[in-house]
Amino acid sequence: MNKGELVEALAKKCKLTKRDAQDALDTTFELIKKNTKRGGVNIVGFGSWTVSKRKARMGRNPQTGDEIKIPASKGVRFRPGKAFKDSL
Repeated sequence: MNKGELVEALAKKCKLTKRDAQDALDTTFELIKKNTKRGGVNIVGFGSWTVSKRKARMGRNPQTGDEIKIPASKGVRFRPGKAFKDSL
């Protein structure tokens, strides 16, 4: 399912216009992004988003075999909740 299909399904299920469903979905995504940055988002039964930090490390260029330094970075981690995992 892509975003357009999700908007259509949301509009149909909640009896909204596609425009209202699109706005609701976009707002939800923006709030998740904004609050993940601030410390994480936890939706009981669905899952949680947190920021994961990766340390700087040495890597290897697979083409030349040279060692390269990979800088520290941040990523997003999603952990599904128990109810979500059980539904699969």
